[in-house]
Amino acid sequence: MLKTNTEIVKGYKEMNIPYTLLSVGENSKSLSIFLPGAGYTVRSPLFHYSNDIFLNKGFDVLQVNYQYNDKVYAEFSMEEICEAIKYDVRTVLDIVLQKTSYENFYIIGKSLGTIAMSSELSRDIFEEAKAVWLTPLIQRDDVFDAMVSSTNRGLCFIGDNDHCYIEERFIQLANNSKIIARLIPNVNHSLEYENNTVESIEVLKSVITDIKNF
Repeated sequence: MLKTNTEIVKGYKEMNIPYTLLSVGENSKSLSIFLPGAGYTVRSPLFHYSNDIFLNKGFDVLQVNYQYNDKVYAEFSMEEICEAIKYDVRTVLDIVLQKTSYENFYIIGKSLGTIAMSSELSRDIFEEAKAVWLTPLIQRDDVFDAMVSSTNRGLCFIGDNDHCYIEERFIQLANNSKIIARLIPNVNHSLEYENNTVESIEVLKSVITDIKNF
């Protein structure tokens, strides 16, 4: 039976940061952490289906539901949003991990979420965590450097029609033997084709299958 626990913590500048912890069993030792994008939420397809996969494997799933598209963040610069997400994710994880005893971790970050992911993977507790990078912001040095030097087993998906895609940087991070890097031709920042719904669903199926098998 699915158990859902939703809480709100005070994050950066005392903003409310909701999070939800889902579990199907008692005292799971495995946790999957979802760090969505600014507009790509945990209800969006990649996270929706990943959620089912991990719950079916007996993982607890932690969804960090920051809302940086909300008007309260309207005056924040991009750099302040970046500081906020790192602070907010760290705050949520500290609270959750303080109450639990997980031993096995997956961290799945999409777009903006990969900024916090890059920071969190440096923590000792996540030394053996598996990392799933969905459309990482490789144009940013912090994300790119974290991926190039990462010692975590990783799985990366990005399209060459993504505004964040930089061929030279993708080649460098793909040379990291710890990361399986998937470049999907002609898909955008949502890992979708602009005008081909059926083919977009095929991409979704492929990505979810790879995550399931990772």
